[in-house]
Amino acid sequence: MTVKIVTDSGSDITQEEAKKLGITVVPVYLRFGDEVYRDGVDIDSDEFYRKLTTNPVHPSTAAPSPGDFAKVYEEAAQETGEIVSIHITSKHSAVYDAALAGKEIAERKGCRIEVVDSKGVTMWQGLVAIAAAKAAEAGYSLNQVVDRVREAIGQMRALALLDTVIYVVKGGRLGKAVSAISSIESLLHVKLLLTLRDGELRPAGLTRTRSKGIDRLREFISSALHIEDLAIVYSTTPDDAQTLADYVGSLFPNIVPRIVRLGPALGVHAGPGSLVTVLREAK
Repeated sequence: MTVKIVTDSGSDITQEEAKKLGITVVPVYLRFGDEVYRDGVDIDSDEFYRKLTTNPVHPSTAAPSPGDFAKVYEEAAQETGEIVSIHITSKHSAVYDAALAGKEIAERKGCRIEVVDSKGVTMWQGLVAIAAAKAAEAGYSLNQVVDRVREAIGQMRALALLDTVIYVVKGGRLGKAVSAISSIESLLHVKLLLTLRDGELRPAGLTRTRSKGIDRLREFISSALHIEDLAIVYSTTPDDAQTLADYVGSLFPNIVPRIVRLGPALGVHAGPGSLVTVLREAK
């Protein structure tokens, strides 16, 4: 039987690709005051960003419950005895812990489940899950799929550009990511670049203008040597994402970048105008 792949909506994998590859996506919860939505089920990205910029209540996100995961695992177990579940970095989310708790419930019914911390967010996590799904599709065993996942995590690199830090300030997620920067007041007048290291978002620099920030994303792309897969993630500026994709095509004609929308799981903190470039690079 084919190994089944599970992830959460923080991966930003499109519904079309998830269906094509047989990936089950467990939705993260989004709360605007008393209103609770399931990411990608009860609210789409257009409505989310409209509410984010107009609603006086800043939203928050919550992990799926262990019961949510157990239900998904039990449903998948009707078709397979082996599941690999890949999730958003545990350094910034409780999703991984909820998946582990769900595994304990489901494994009592005889299904073998491996829960993996992707060490990343958005399409970092997404590209890892896609690599796992392709390995499963090729007939790899559970242990081999997990090995492929670990390998893919080691191949990942990412650079994000935040057009504003207002939303990350509102969400209280500044933490270590900007602790080295002098003051929030100075941050409000610059664009913040973030990278991922050891599962944590860390500052990668500041620029005074958006165009200079996009130049940094181009430099990041051009620094890659052997790209296996690449995704460009945008919150509200698809034209900028397409321009970056065209740039990728000019450098790497054999690479077709994925252009995907940044969902609520990270969009709550990144805000409008954000751009993220994620690549998997052969070592």
